[in-house]
Amino acid sequence: MKKLLKLCNVILLALLLQLDMGCMAKKEYEYKFQNPKLEVTERVNDLIDQMTLAEKVSQMRYDAPAIDRLGIPAYNWWNECLHGVARAGEATVFPQAIGMGATFDKSLMFEIGTVISDEARAKHHRFVKENKRGIYQGLTFWTPNINIFRDPRWGRGQETYGEDPYLTGRMGVNFIKGLQGDDPKYFKVIATAKHFAVHSGPEKSRHEDNYHTSDKDLKETYLPAFEAAIKEANVQSVMCAYNRYRDEACCGSNLLLNDILRKEWGFDGYVVSDCWALNDFWEPNKHGLSKDATEASALAVERGTDLNCGNVFDPNLTDAVLKGIVDETKVDRALSRLMEARFKLGMFDPDQMVPWSDIPYEVVGSEKHYKLSEKTARESIVLLKDEKQTLPLDKNISSIAVIGPNANSKQVLLGNYHGTPHNRITPLKAIKEKLPNAQVHYAKGSNIAEGWPLLESIPSNALKNGSNHGLKGEYFDNQKWEGTPKFTRNDSVIDFIWMPKKPIDGLVSDEFSVKWTGQLIAPKTGKYRIGLRASSGGKFYVNDTLKFEFSDDHEPKTRYFDTDLVQGEAKDIRIEFFNYHTDPQAQLVWAHMDEDLLSTAIELAKKSEVVVLCLGLSPDIEGEEMPVVLEGFDKGDRSEISLPKSQLRLMKEVAALDKPIVLVLMNGSALAVNWADEHIPAIVESWYPGEFGGKAIADVLFGDYNPAGRLPVTFYKSTEDLPDFKSYDMTNRTYKYFKGEPLYPFGHGLSYTNFTYDHLEMPNEIKLNEDIPITVEVTNTGKREGDEVVQLYISHNVHDEDAPVHSLVGFERISLSVGETKKVSFKITPKQYARITSEGKIDITPGSIQFHVGGKQPNLKTNPKGAELIQVLTKTTTLK
Repeated sequence: MKKLLKLCNVILLALLLQLDMGCMAKKEYEYKFQNPKLEVTERVNDLIDQMTLAEKVSQMRYDAPAIDRLGIPAYNWWNECLHGVARAGEATVFPQAIGMGATFDKSLMFEIGTVISDEARAKHHRFVKENKRGIYQGLTFWTPNINIFRDPRWGRGQETYGEDPYLTGRMGVNFIKGLQGDDPKYFKVIATAKHFAVHSGPEKSRHEDNYHTSDKDLKETYLPAFEAAIKEANVQSVMCAYNRYRDEACCGSNLLLNDILRKEWGFDGYVVSDCWALNDFWEPNKHGLSKDATEASALAVERGTDLNCGNVFDPNLTDAVLKGIVDETKVDRALSRLMEARFKLGMFDPDQMVPWSDIPYEVVGSEKHYKLSEKTARESIVLLKDEKQTLPLDKNISSIAVIGPNANSKQVLLGNYHGTPHNRITPLKAIKEKLPNAQVHYAKGSNIAEGWPLLESIPSNALKNGSNHGLKGEYFDNQKWEGTPKFTRNDSVIDFIWMPKKPIDGLVSDEFSVKWTGQLIAPKTGKYRIGLRASSGGKFYVNDTLKFEFSDDHEPKTRYFDTDLVQGEAKDIRIEFFNYHTDPQAQLVWAHMDEDLLSTAIELAKKSEVVVLCLGLSPDIEGEEMPVVLEGFDKGDRSEISLPKSQLRLMKEVAALDKPIVLVLMNGSALAVNWADEHIPAIVESWYPGEFGGKAIADVLFGDYNPAGRLPVTFYKSTEDLPDFKSYDMTNRTYKYFKGEPLYPFGHGLSYTNFTYDHLEMPNEIKLNEDIPITVEVTNTGKREGDEVVQLYISHNVHDEDAPVHSLVGFERISLSVGETKKVSFKITPKQYARITSEGKIDITPGSIQFHVGGKQPNLKTNPKGAELIQVLTKTTTLK
């Protein structure tokens, strides 16, 4: 009996312990979704089961609110990192994406993605510790832009890697892999391939346009980079575009989002709309696909858009479900994709389980990251022309004139969708540092375009606040200038980038406002442009009259007005600025519109041994859906591709002095610099080169770096060479189909040394559907070490009018010391050497194929100056 009683006690104790452990487990994980040991799918399903319909819909907007009863924190899905973490405080800023494309360096793209995601992770965890969960503070990034830059007039083409689908795919895949990391369980960040698909301008009509292409163009040009991003890089997010394609809105396209993306390619991530794209479904004079927001939200979710950048889903999607327009299971499907992403980022797990959570904040803007940005800037520079060995310049010159609207422009370094750099090294600054013993003269020389002056900070002697120079600044810890200011002070100039600290100590959120008051006094009589370059929003008053107001600016932009001022006459001004996100900036700027910029530049050029002209474009006039309408520019796009007339006039006047001249271009798209090609001995293309751009330019100009960048786009001679901008037919577009003579071809770029190609080896015959191995030896036969971009093109022996002239199927950037030889190997897959038929089908049939290997395209009708030094070898194989 005692033994039985003892046994019963043991069993009872065991049961009690088990019950107690169960209670402990229940206390530790109130819900199954909180248990990190469970499979992600089980956790997601459990979480969704706990939610009401309204709560589900609330999580499908980009600024998803907290669900306190479930312990779900707020999350903002909107982040940007096109060429560095953007709009989230100081970050390393790399060259704009088009410059990255010009590097033709796949491994470099992976390194860049790794550095950017390091900074993104470090920033996110810092924000969470500070209980900040707002816009630009998360881990889901709407990058990269892998649209095809089919037309140089598109203002957003600067965000892409160029005009070629293969180049775009290789660069995009490596960038995405660097961003998302290689951990088997947790993503480092989530990248977004955008804008899906068939999207590349015009900007001003993107909310209403309906594009059509052949199946051949769709499969040969517009889809390959997206397919590679999904199948090779496992990108977890895709952003659908604003426009329609074949009558369906891209964010409501059964063809794109279901048939191709999910069924054909097996995409298992989530789809996010471009911002406020769903409004285009029903708003007047747009797509006209829905009668109201409720129908629009139902159509988008039904077709496969999971996340709305905008405010259409909430509450309209709830109404759509209740009215029976869309089934709640479609809401659950979308939400499961979104919550799976959050779980796979480790957002609901302890930091010690997520390997990316221990990246220290000190990596942000670290010396290692700065060096990579500088390296990228160097690699992106393309030497377009170098007659008479004008370059490199002699460092022993006694005087040099650095002239042009881009010579000292900090904004031109950055392009659009940029972060906030600690360094902003302009060409002028870098040349001064490079030549400490020379006289370095500087002049703007011209405005960036007629009617678009360069705006500079208004100096303190033109501002007055009582007896003080400057303006009275009242600082508030809210967005609305309410209550008593936290403090009041005199600000001698309004030129603030409040990072890393905010202006108010102890500010918990990023929300604050400033009111500046005082007087503006012109030093000269004339017409002035006065502006405020600022983040977030604000208002500008003159003599109590509102001149402009703005809000919801996601990156700093300049708002302005033109006015006549009289010398010495005071105007009362009031500026009300507010900030709501993490990149607070405000600069009060102006320009004297009547100033004679040209004469000063000519006088300085006359007394200089050498002239460096820094010309080109600016992200202030080319970019995304802008209010800018000037001669040659149209709402962010360009209507002409030549240099603006003001800059062309400057160039011709300086060239007439018969001085040694180097033209440095800074721009985001191709320029028809025909006159310069005929008259200027050396031309360098540097894009929007990032925070170390000026240093990279100076290194190239003075021979401390041997340039090897290649053009990722064709430089045409005129808009007359181009088809209609709105036509997405690829006929006569890009190097693959262009029948004319380019000014500078895709893939072009010179070097300070020479390279010889030899021993091109490949099979004479190959069986259908087998890989083709190709090797070639490259030797540096010049007198300097340098990089070479080995390019492999394919052309088929066919007579189809719509067949590509030739297509890039391989490239490698290699470094060679003087006299060194390297063997470069390629493996060309059947998909690469297949033809795309007019029906969009893959066709591999017997016949001959030519391969061309060298430092440029084959069979060019014209050779840019110096291109005769670049060799191309050709060999034929037969498919049997």
